[in-house]
Amino acid sequence: MSMQEENVSAGYVEPGGKNVTLVYILYLVGFVIGLTTLIGVVFAYLNRDKVEGWINSHYTFQIRTFWLGLLFGLLSFLLMFVGIGFVLMVVVAIWVIVRCVKGLQMASRGEPVPDPRTWLF
Repeated sequence: MSMQEENVSAGYVEPGGKNVTLVYILYLVGFVIGLTTLIGVVFAYLNRDKVEGWINSHYTFQIRTFWLGLLFGLLSFLLMFVGIGFVLMVVVAIWVIVRCVKGLQMASRGEPVPDPRTWLF
């Protein structure tokens, strides 16, 4: 691996803006390959305490997105037996996608998440 390739790959694993972007992308790819979501939340947990400022707000937002999405997803699954779970599962998927897209937009502008602990968007 060349020196340039090592620098590029290290930029996405190290805490910072590139890693924040990678976590959002891993969450979105998780709709196709579920394992990437777990990798994303691990990156967020590992890097959250290593940075401050706007980047830290994104890690907090990403961690909450994972846990709330998992909770709502499990509740939706349980409610599938009475029928409404199918609709709720779609709502949860849209909720996660919107949070990731908004997070990507804010991260690309170098802006913090205004309220990273929110349940909404």
